[in-house]
Order: sequence, then C-alpha cells, then structure tokens
Amino acid sequence: MTSTTGPLLHLCTEADWSRAQALGHVDALSPADVGFIHLSAPYQVHLPANRLFAGRTDLLALRVDPALLTAEIRWEPGVPTDPESMLFPHLYGELPVAAIVAAEPYLPDSEGTFAPLPDAG
Repeated sequence: MTSTTGPLLHLCTEADWSRAQALGHVDALSPADVGFIHLSAPYQVHLPANRLFAGRTDLLALRVDPALLTAEIRWEPGVPTDPESMLFPHLYGELPVAAIVAAEPYLPDSEGTFAPLPDAG
C-alpha cells in the first residue's frame, strides 16, 4: 500500500501529545530521526509500536488526515526485521496538530504486545 488517501497514524506518548498541542505541531520521535516523521498505516502500526514502545500504557495513536498535510509523504522501507517489501509513510516536514483528527489510546495486550489497528477512517 502506498496510498495516502486513508488515515495514517503517528505514535506518541500522552506527554508528547500534550507538548504537541502547545506547540501546534508534533515533533519527530527522537533526535536520531533525520529529516522525517514516522507514520504508519493502521495495519502496520503494531510493528513500530512493538519495537519502540513494548509494554507501555501511555501510548496514543494519532490519526492523521493526509489531505490536511502540506509536506511530502514518501513510502519507504522500514527496518530489516519488518516484513519484506513493506513500505512505511514518512513525512518530510512538519506534522501540524490541525492534521490530527483523533488521538486514541493504543494499549498493549496483557503480554505487552500491540496489535494492528482497524482502518477506521
């Protein structure tokens, strides 16, 4: 999937979301992220969630409306452990709070593992 017509997701903690609302935009996940903000499609969001946030209970899935973005989205490979040929949407620019249509708790199961999310546009 390389379409930006459906909802995209950005993962962050509740504290990061509060900071984003005050700033008016979402910061990149970490200073190591060079040049883009990680996004995911609902069916693949569990992969970065499990890699970066396993077991955390303060995680939010921010639903992003791609039509409200002005920066470029490129679908690019993730990390070598992701399924072969899977591409992730990377936002090359600012993620404005105005493009976030929902901020939903994203909780792991009892073993600390996150599941894919339904594509509920």
